[in-house]
Amino acid sequence: MSTPDSFVDEVTDAVRRDRLFAAFRKYGWIGVVLVLLIVGGAAWNEWQKARTATRSQGFGDATLAALDKPVAERTAALAAIPVDGDQKAVLGLLMSADPAGDKAAGLAALDALAADATQPQVYRDIAVLRRVALAGKDQPLADRRSALHGVAVPGRPFRTLAEEQLAYLLIEEGKKPEALTALMALVQDQEAPGGMRQRLSLVITALGGKVPQPAPAPQSAAPADAG
Repeated sequence: MSTPDSFVDEVTDAVRRDRLFAAFRKYGWIGVVLVLLIVGGAAWNEWQKARTATRSQGFGDATLAALDKPVAERTAALAAIPVDGDQKAVLGLLMSADPAGDKAAGLAALDALAADATQPQVYRDIAVLRRVALAGKDQPLADRRSALHGVAVPGRPFRTLAEEQLAYLLIEEGKKPEALTALMALVQDQEAPGGMRQRLSLVITALGGKVPQPAPAPQSAAPADAG
């Protein structure tokens, strides 16, 4: 290689190095910031996990301690537990789960949970179902039916359970034919759990109805004999 060519190559390499160093001085801070963000994000995530675990453990310990108290003190002890997020829903259900406890306080807790739009719909639906069961005949039948209709909506997780309770309200009203129709439709509902179907079958039989048999599965046609 001639001397002029070598000189040109050296100058070209020097220019490339200068441009690289200039770019690093100008934009290198971006890489440092990205590294800090990644490390900081990982640390924040771990801190959040530890905080959530500590909060959950504290809530569990406080709940167990409250449930160990006498019935007369249990509701007040549960109500005094600090909660946030889903813990509020869990606590509301616990406060209404003890039939020997304060019924009025339990109903109030369930009403608050059912009306709380910040809680997941599944918890709110459970609160409605539990509220109807806990109130019983102390709540007008029309009000119970209206509440259950709000849960018996296609796509909701407790639709079949709400429809079962609606059928029992028909029995309570003395509308036996309508109740049988509703129960027989529900026992054939593919979304109804097996345990529910067995329970419904017993109720249908007790009411003098005949439990509908599930339709047989279609059989594939037998292959024709060759020859």
